[in-house]
Amino acid sequence: MADELVHYDVVGGTATITLDSPHNRNALSARLRRELSDSLAKAASDDAVRVIVLTHTGPVFCAGMDLKEARGAGAGDQGVNEFPKILEQLWTSPKPVVARLAGPARAGGIGMVAACDIAVAVPEATFAFSEVRIGVVPAVISLTVLPRLNPRAAHELFLTGDTFDARRAVEIGLLNSATSDLDAEVTRFVKALAAGGPKALAETKALLSRPRPATPSDGFEEMLGLSAKFFASEEGQEGILAFAQKRKPNWVPQD
Repeated sequence: MADELVHYDVVGGTATITLDSPHNRNALSARLRRELSDSLAKAASDDAVRVIVLTHTGPVFCAGMDLKEARGAGAGDQGVNEFPKILEQLWTSPKPVVARLAGPARAGGIGMVAACDIAVAVPEATFAFSEVRIGVVPAVISLTVLPRLNPRAAHELFLTGDTFDARRAVEIGLLNSATSDLDAEVTRFVKALAAGGPKALAETKALLSRPRPATPSDGFEEMLGLSAKFFASEEGQEGILAFAQKRKPNWVPQD
C-alpha cells in the first residue's frame, strides 16, 4: 500500500522488509516501529521465507528514534520502550537477517544493523552513536552493538559520538563488508544463507548467542547431544543424502 511506512515482499524465499519513511530519514516513529515489528513477525512465521533482507528507501537507512515524538514525553511514554522488541525479533529470528544499507545509520538504526546476522553497506555510508551529543545514553542498543564491536572502538565511539565511515565499521565488526556493488553482495549472502537447512540455521543462530562454557569440556556433553540429534534428523539425513548424490538438498530455493 502507498501509505505504508514499511513494505513487505517475498520473492524466491527471500522476504524483503523496506523502511519507507524518507521524509524523516526513516526514524523509528511509533507507526514505523509497529509496521516493522509486524513484518518481522510475518517473516519469522512464514515457512516459505528462508532469508530476510532489511533495507530502506531514501538516502538514510535509519536515523534512530523519532525525536519529535520523544519531545515532552515522560519516561514511561518514550517510544524507546517499544524498541527492545524489534531488536529481539532481529537477534532471535529463526531466519537469517541481512541488513542492506545504501546510506547512513545513526543511534537506534545502528542497533538494528548490529542485531542482524549480516550487514552490508555502500562505502559512502556513515555511522554515529549520537546519543551522548543530545544528552541521552545508548543503553538499549548496547545489548546488540557491544557483542559485535571491538571494545576499544566501542568506548571511543559511544563516548565521543564521532562519525565514522563504512571502512572503519568493517574493521571494528559492525559491518561484514562495504561495497559499491551493494545488490550483488546482498545476493551473494542471501544465496549462501539459503543453502543451509532451515532448522539447522535456526539452531545455529541460537548457538551463536549462547553463553560460552568455561572450558570446552564443560560443554561437550550438551553439544554432542545437539550434534547427534541433527545428524539423525530428517533435515540432516536429507543433506547427507544430497551430498552423496551430488545434488542440492530439497530446502535450497530453485533458481
